[in-house]
Amino acid sequence: MTLPGDRSPPPGPLPDSLPSPLPRPPGEEEALRRLWRLPTGLARLTAVNNSVVGVWYIATALLFFLIAGLLALAMRVQLAVPENTLLDHGTYNQFFTVHGTGMMFLFAVPIVEAIGVYLLPAMLAARDLPFPRLSAFAFWAYAFGGISFFCSLIFDAAPDGGWFMYPPLTSFQFSPGINADFWLLGIGFIEISAIAGAIEIVVGILRTRPPGMTLDKLPIYAWSMLVMAGMIIFAFPAVIVATALLEIERAFHWPFFIAAKGGDPLLWQHLFWFFGHPEVYIIFLPAAGLVSTMVPALARRPLVGHDWVVLALVGTGFFSFGLWVHHMFATGIPSLSLSFFSAASMAVAVPSGIQVFAWIATLGGGRVQWTTATRFLMGFLFIFVLGGLTGVMVAVVPFDWQVHDSYFIVAHLHYVLIGGMVFPVFAGLYHWWPLLDGRMLSERLGGWAFWLMFIGFNVTFFPMHLSGLLGMPRRVYTYPGDLGWNALNLISTAGSFVLALGVLLVLVDMARSVLGRGRRAPGNPWNAGTLEWLPGRLYATRSIPHVTGRYPLWDTPDLPREVEAGAHYLPGAPTGRRETIVTAPLDARPQYLMQLPGPHWGPFLAGLFTAAHFLMLTVQWYQASLVPAVLAVAMVMWWLWGLDRGADRPPQDIGGGWRVPVYVQGPKSHSWWGVVVLLLVDGTAFACLIFTYLFLWTVSPEVWPDAARLPGLEWLGGGLALWMLAALAIGWASRSLGRDRQGALRIGLLLAWLAMLAAVLFDGQAQFRSGVKGAESAYGAIAWMLVAWQAFHVAVMTLMIGFTLARSLAGLMHAERRVTFDNTMLMGWYSAAQGAVALLLLHLFPRLAV
Repeated sequence: MTLPGDRSPPPGPLPDSLPSPLPRPPGEEEALRRLWRLPTGLARLTAVNNSVVGVWYIATALLFFLIAGLLALAMRVQLAVPENTLLDHGTYNQFFTVHGTGMMFLFAVPIVEAIGVYLLPAMLAARDLPFPRLSAFAFWAYAFGGISFFCSLIFDAAPDGGWFMYPPLTSFQFSPGINADFWLLGIGFIEISAIAGAIEIVVGILRTRPPGMTLDKLPIYAWSMLVMAGMIIFAFPAVIVATALLEIERAFHWPFFIAAKGGDPLLWQHLFWFFGHPEVYIIFLPAAGLVSTMVPALARRPLVGHDWVVLALVGTGFFSFGLWVHHMFATGIPSLSLSFFSAASMAVAVPSGIQVFAWIATLGGGRVQWTTATRFLMGFLFIFVLGGLTGVMVAVVPFDWQVHDSYFIVAHLHYVLIGGMVFPVFAGLYHWWPLLDGRMLSERLGGWAFWLMFIGFNVTFFPMHLSGLLGMPRRVYTYPGDLGWNALNLISTAGSFVLALGVLLVLVDMARSVLGRGRRAPGNPWNAGTLEWLPGRLYATRSIPHVTGRYPLWDTPDLPREVEAGAHYLPGAPTGRRETIVTAPLDARPQYLMQLPGPHWGPFLAGLFTAAHFLMLTVQWYQASLVPAVLAVAMVMWWLWGLDRGADRPPQDIGGGWRVPVYVQGPKSHSWWGVVVLLLVDGTAFACLIFTYLFLWTVSPEVWPDAARLPGLEWLGGGLALWMLAALAIGWASRSLGRDRQGALRIGLLLAWLAMLAAVLFDGQAQFRSGVKGAESAYGAIAWMLVAWQAFHVAVMTLMIGFTLARSLAGLMHAERRVTFDNTMLMGWYSAAQGAVALLLLHLFPRLAV
């Protein structure tokens, strides 16, 4: 390996053994520029390039960070002196709810996804990630939803139940207005956006790596994003289910959380924290990935213990799912559970410690460049280690009982989140800013910003440990002046303004750069070894390099010149469209040439109409909300219609002797992978409903009916037969499509749809005839919820089957062009299997367990 410092490209001709022959044909690069150029004027809103959407995403997340930060300053002013009257308790409750929600849901997770959406294509040297229109939709949904959420403050309609929204405080009895609905519908909707981003990231990392980049050569940041996206897939459905249950309880009075009717408020805490605790690591792991990528560049040596760090990332993701009860030590759960979750909470410190020691060893063994990013990384190490130590303290059950719901927890939470995420993100802004506009941020302003932020942060939050130990409870809007908390609160408030001044300096620095005041950056200002520092434009690199190591720019010093000359893979646009190479998930061998979609109004309009639909639901305009819902679905179908092009070109030469197809079907297709990941999300949500059913049964078995009050077993047999008929009909349609029998295909799809519809109506009739009512008991609520969940899937299948039939009638589907059908088939088979499991649970479990 050639280490940095001697990476000047050698003069002279490039070797003949590179993948593509030189010189390249005239006009090839101009064609790339033309195909990937951005729309101008208002049409810029139709852009879908992840390199552009990622910048919008980052800017929007920073805007929401500022708004949530201003709310925090207002709260600190309120608490600066005892018995202050600046904010009344109602306004304070809205401020701290919106502050916490904004930071956790609208800044922390979105910005780490946004940075990934921006950096990953460049780091993988891919022209783009596989679903750019889905990314654009996710961004617009997030932006419109977030703006609506913050605007609720203007109308005094902001949620006020805390960012955790515990019932019964947030039930229809104690929060009768629409404040809580803004949180429940708004956050549930925005989390769907996060899941869309996660699907893009998972499939992008596994399928659009450059040739030669096997998993052991995958950049450490990509590993962290892969783990993070996997955690989103399995964690976020829990909060979506929880918000749906609470919103249904508020709207229809189905008692999921009302103890008097068999519900239990602890159900909310289980579902919320099953999402909430992994979310801390969903935020931390990408930040750790940023650190693990910056540290080698700044230390000018490879990361020490690369393989151990990868294992630590995976281990942290695994452990994080076993910690949710960590937040429920004071709820009276059994002591055996306390012991298990206490041990798990301490064990997660081990993989985190491995990463910290790897960073220290790398920095200690290298020749460190002392940049602003380095300072923020040092600040991160100091603050995060302190946060981790207090994390171990609150993992000890007796100590947790002492400081529960005190300001000690507020201090710990901010040390972990700001230390673990905000400081690395600011380090990343200084480190990767030259990729954004080709200019450097000011090292002088950056130094001032760091020290203001570092000192301001510790002055703000360290005293909270002490005020918490002195007994100051969290979430109070004022306090008496004779409890010994006055000086500590005044110091915290002063520190918060110092911290805010540091953030303001960073923004000023960024504004200077955007206005063209910063100095021009060299191509690779830190002499980093990863691919994002290759010369790049909207189409990423001129050619996609062949990768032979973890630090390609250090391994092959002449790589930038080779890539820029077009000497590697895919130096042009052989099909005349936007394309990238899809490689095998394990060994990264080229498999096919993916044709990528270009600008389109569909994602923008779909995001706008989806936000309008949820906003109308929030203000209870139920019938009117159907209009934007229909329009949103229409926009999605509009953008999807032109995507399944089929093999409209012969196999193409991409260099290196590889001649690959432009269209594949089945498990090789990126579309198939996207649907499989979506089904994992769906299956996790269904598992949460099953958990809800079993949990409610354990706390209130008396509201479960005995066998005599259940529908007869003939209803179970009939329902199972209908779901099986639907699955068989889809299989028959698949075989018919393989033989190009379009008539049989259409009959099979229609039969499958009718069987699914009948299955749901059949089970609904069974529940209705047995007298089960959703509002009467927890059993009725969860029983009808399971039926409604299957009805939702039938509605989805109605759209998918209708879309597939339309493409068949339009002549756009045949045996060699069946990706659309395959997606419908996967969802159909999943829906049938899920429907059968729900039936068995509803009809057999009470007979066996009650």
